[in-house]
Amino acid sequence: MKNSVFAICTLGTVFLSCSRKEHANPYPAYSTKADYDTAAVDSFSQGATSVDVIRQIRMSSQKYKDSIKEVSRLQAEQDRIAKEADQENKQKLEEEKKKAAREKQQAEPPAPAAQ
Repeated sequence: MKNSVFAICTLGTVFLSCSRKEHANPYPAYSTKADYDTAAVDSFSQGATSVDVIRQIRMSSQKYKDSIKEVSRLQAEQDRIAKEADQENKQKLEEEKKKAAREKQQAEPPAPAAQ
């Protein structure tokens, strides 16, 4: 009888302690979510890039940007030189026209006065 009471109490305790419990949500709604991909990328997997390759890409892109800046600077310099040359040519043409007009006026004899 003592053994049966002990067995019943033990079984009751086991049933109560091992009963299904509802677990709390491991991902509650108020938890923060990562804004980035958290999957690990193996260095040998498809899409993985070496640190050296990334460094070379950054260096080459910087060189490309620098070369574009240099070309645009040279183009601006050439445009400025061309404008200055055009202005000088216009001034020379105007001076030559004025000089030709003066020579033409000096070369023409004054008209005789009508009597």
